[in-house]
Parts: sequence; structure tokens; C-alpha cells
Amino acid sequence: MRVDLLTLYCLAVGTLLLSTAMTLWECPARPKRSREMMVLAGGYFALAMGCALATTRDSLPGALGAALSNVTMLGGYLLILHGVAVLDKRSHRRASIGLLALSVVAWAVGGAMWQVQFWNYLSALPIALVSAATAWEMARNRALRTMRARPIVIAVAGVHALFYLGRSFALPAFASVYGIEAVTLAGKVTMYEGVLYSVGLPMALLALVREEAHAQLLEASQTDYLTGLGNRRWFFEQGEAVLLNTRGGALLAFDLDHFKAINDRHGHATGDQVLRHFSRVVRKAAGPDAIVARLGGEEFAAVLPGHDRKSASLIGDAVVRGLAAVLVHDAQGEPVSATVSIGVAELGSDGLELSSLLSAADRALYLAKARGRNRIEFAPPLVCAAA
Repeated sequence: MRVDLLTLYCLAVGTLLLSTAMTLWECPARPKRSREMMVLAGGYFALAMGCALATTRDSLPGALGAALSNVTMLGGYLLILHGVAVLDKRSHRRASIGLLALSVVAWAVGGAMWQVQFWNYLSALPIALVSAATAWEMARNRALRTMRARPIVIAVAGVHALFYLGRSFALPAFASVYGIEAVTLAGKVTMYEGVLYSVGLPMALLALVREEAHAQLLEASQTDYLTGLGNRRWFFEQGEAVLLNTRGGALLAFDLDHFKAINDRHGHATGDQVLRHFSRVVRKAAGPDAIVARLGGEEFAAVLPGHDRKSASLIGDAVVRGLAAVLVHDAQGEPVSATVSIGVAELGSDGLELSSLLSAADRALYLAKARGRNRIEFAPPLVCAAA
């Protein structure tokens, strides 16, 4: 079945309008990305209008139809570039306006004299540059580097840039050898690829935004809202994985002393301040590789990969000092001091799994409570029964 160029243009218009509608439909469900998605939808719509103008360009006088079509499409590509850049809080507004103005001036100055050359070859160059910039923006986007749809966006925009780069530089050489047939064939191949672009890029970007939202929901489900630390579920998932991939490790169990009395005397808002302050102290003392979580209430725990009892106790000492260094004040300005009891367990001697390590650290923690609180105690070595 042979498909003419007009049919391909109409197909591109239809897919782009559908992509516009689907992107706008998604905006209310993704309020954090609604601005970027509206910009992208505007880009798809501008591309659709540019393709529609291309089908009627010969009905307008001189080079006006071709110029309007090309400038409109270039504007659409620039909006897509801007939408992708804003995903990582960057902008190319000034450069985009400058490139668009330069394109208008070029068509105004040379469009009437070199309309065929402009339409077939020269007008493809800025589109290639903008598409390449879109691929580059997505490639350097750190916020979305773990998303599975990211390589697809890079590939679609990159291939599109290569197609238009070939139209600018390779097609003139082929046209000089094979004549108008090469230009006609290139037009159809470009439109085939354009239809794939009009479907692939919007769908990949939609998948990217949805994937990001899913990752944010997953993170929220594993995060303690008050302190920003991981919750109990996250602690066991991440802690088990870390212990499986480390030769040595230790676990610290924390319990704030007399925390109920702090809440009763100074109020729950002050108690929340104490919890937030303590979480910052533990996070700083434990280091970036530690798995730190709030297990519930005033109970916290930290898995320390690569540490033994001695180095873990030094971290515990740093937590005790850090908690004592800064006083929290209640609503009346009264200073509130807090102390913490800590239990230490070591991987191997106190257990081989996270659950057994936590039990051993809890036993040490209860011992610290019994011996006067505000201290660090070690779990006694487990005695293995003979088989």
C-alpha cells in the first residue's frame, strides 16, 4: 500500500492533537508537573498546526505558506525543549526567542528567492539543533536519571535530530545526483519518522511523569512524615539488603529518655521538635551510608555497614553529645533537655540477620535503661546451642 505525503501529514496532525489532549488530561492528576505538561501540550499543538499549514502552503502567496508552517513547527519544537528543560528547573527562553526571530528574518530575507532550498534543506537545521538540545536536556536531567522512560525520550529526540540533520546536509548531495525523486522520497521518509516521533515522544514523556509520581508515592509510603527519616517498613527492606552486601556491620537502637514526660509537661508540639532535632543529630552522626529510621514513637534505629562495636559506639557517643549540645524551647520559651539510651549490636557475634540484630540491640537498650539511662550498652554475645 502506497501512502502519499498528504496522508502522512494528516496522520501526524491527528497523533499530535491526540498527544495534546492526553497530556492536558493528565495535568490535574500530576499537579507538581502541570506547568511542564502544559508547555509540552502547547508544543504538540504547535507542531500539529505547523503540519496542517504545510498541507496548504502552496495556496498562500510566495513563500508565506512555507514560512508560516516552518516557523510554527519550530516554535513547537522550542516549546518541547522548554518543557523538558523545566523538568530539571532550567530554561532556554531567551535562546528560543532568538532562534525563532532569526528564522523569521531568514524567511523574510531569502524565502522568496530560495523557497525550495529553505523548505527542503535549510529549515531542517534549526529543528535538528533543537531536537538535539532536547535529547541533551533529558540526558543531563539528574532528577529523572532513574526513570526507565528517560532513555526512550533521549533516543526519540536524538534520532529525530539525526533525521533532520541528514535532511540539511546529506539530502542536497543526494538531490544533485538523483534529482527530485530523492527529495520526494526524503519527504516521505521524514514524515514516516515524524509520525513515529509524534507518538513516541509524547507517550515517553507521559510515562516519565507517571513513573516519577509513582516513585514519589513509594518514597512517601516509606518515609516518616514528622522526621523525614525512613519508616519501619523501609528500615527492614533497606537494612536487610545492606547487611547482605557487607562483610561487617553494627546496629544502634535508640530510645529517648522520659519522652512521655516531655510531651506531658511541654506539649506534643515541643515533643515533635525534640524528635525532629534528634533525627537530624542521628543522620549527621551516622553518615551517608547508614540506614536510619524511626521505628515508632521515640524509638529509632541505625544500621551501620562496615562498622564494628567500637566504631559504632563512637557514633553513639556523637549522638549523645549532639543531642545535649542544642536545647529545644517550648512555646513559653522554657528550655527542654533530652537524653537518649543506646543499645549496640554487632553483625556476626550478635546475629546474622537484621531481626536478630535488632533484638540484641533492644536487649542492650533495656540494659541501658535499667542502669540509669543516657548511656550506651553493648549486647552480650549470643550463646549458640549445640546441634
